[in-house]
Amino acid sequence: MHRRISIVVCLLLTAILSAASTALAQAQRSPTETMREFYRMMREKKFREAFGISIYRPAIEGLSAQEFEDLRPDFEKMAIAVSEKIPAKVDITGEQISGDTATVFVKVLDADGKETVEPASLIKVDNNWIVGDRENLELVKKEGKKFFFEARINAHHSDVQDMMTRISLAQVVYSQGHNGQFGNTAELITAGLIPKDLEGTDSTGYRFQVVRSADGKSWYATAEPAQHGRTGRLSFYLDASGVRSGDVGGKPLVVKN
Repeated sequence: MHRRISIVVCLLLTAILSAASTALAQAQRSPTETMREFYRMMREKKFREAFGISIYRPAIEGLSAQEFEDLRPDFEKMAIAVSEKIPAKVDITGEQISGDTATVFVKVLDADGKETVEPASLIKVDNNWIVGDRENLELVKKEGKKFFFEARINAHHSDVQDMMTRISLAQVVYSQGHNGQFGNTAELITAGLIPKDLEGTDSTGYRFQVVRSADGKSWYATAEPAQHGRTGRLSFYLDASGVRSGDVGGKPLVVKN
């Protein structure tokens, strides 16, 4: 009986020591090592682990399994962006530490595929270095688990505004080659003037529609969030006079001419 208790005690002590050793190793991880780990885990799509050593930890901890899956497409895009910008072998040219803040200098590839060096910020929280800065950490803490959803919504709103501008320019180009007549969604896509993914909502989070009149001499475009409060809040309406937007619960925006 005593021997069995001793074995249990030994196992518990081993587990405690192992956990303490892991915690100590994490506490002693340098800014450079933290940055390398973050990039590695993003490449491997270990999103919870990657965000766990960043300022986004408060935003990831409260997510339910379903909410995490809803956000996975956004995380996948982030992983792709990291893979395109950061080589598999992360090249860090140096680090600077000042108290509880640090800067790591990382070699990245710019839009033209050329190498350049960019600074990455880290801060020390609970004796651990995490990726990000203190100002944005406070913003993340304030939003909590809503942070990623709010970031997605704001990004989609900005993207829709840009797409509306693109649609407006596309109509100008289209009409110049079609005797002054404007195009609808399918025709503008076929002409290569707007992207094909506007036919669905997966990449944009919005339902787009470009409608022309029967005589082809006038047109308007609309965009509504696929999931109100998840992929967007504002509905958009565009015609020759410009863009209007408003929160109408995900329904089409009604504009009185």
